[in-house]
Amino acid sequence: METATRRARRRERWIQRAERARDAFGLVFALVLITYALASLLENHGWTSVVLTIATSATSVVALVSAHARHKFVRVTVLLAALTVLLAAIGAATDDRTWLNFATVIQVSLLTIAMAAVLRRVVTSPEIGSRTILGALSVYAVLGILFTFLYGVIERVQGGAFFEGHPHPASSDFLFFSYTTLTTTGYGNLVPGGQPGRLISGLEMMAGQIFLVTLVAGLVSLWRPGEAILRRRERREPRAESAGE
Repeated sequence: METATRRARRRERWIQRAERARDAFGLVFALVLITYALASLLENHGWTSVVLTIATSATSVVALVSAHARHKFVRVTVLLAALTVLLAAIGAATDDRTWLNFATVIQVSLLTIAMAAVLRRVVTSPEIGSRTILGALSVYAVLGILFTFLYGVIERVQGGAFFEGHPHPASSDFLFFSYTTLTTTGYGNLVPGGQPGRLISGLEMMAGQIFLVTLVAGLVSLWRPGEAILRRRERREPRAESAGE
């Protein structure tokens, strides 16, 4: 028969595995990169918009789970994510962008909330490790996607071309401009033609630099990769000694 000590150890191992799965910021970062790649290669209309919606929805849900969000909140997010996919599919079938616009608004809201939860988890984490840094990088990468949405909204609201000399930019142009602005690369091939585009792009530059210099650089400076290995060894040694007895 299995003793109570063995059952307790087995339960502890399962809890540790569950905790590692919940802090899956590496998976979140991978999903963010996949979403970025798809948004760069695919236009956000028709059935390709459904693919982008699925990728963005998966990123939001996995990010919330990894950030230890409440189960009820995760369930609501899953339902809203499924709704966005349905709305995008209806828009693709009817060729009506109104449905896709509703889906995009919900998506951006979910992604913003999910990244806020990830950021909160990163800042309040008692230990600094590779997962913590990947969580911070995920939030940084998503900033480029969120500003891309904002630039698209500005172009529609202001009624004129957003970029100077580019009257009909593609959605991938906004994404490219957003990330070159976030990283302050500034190739100069895409330039906002007026306000408030220049104001928002300036804010994105500052946000990107402040985020990297303060949070990401601070986390990297506090990261001690060898400490996690030493702690695992220290945990195993007492167990091996007790088992030998």
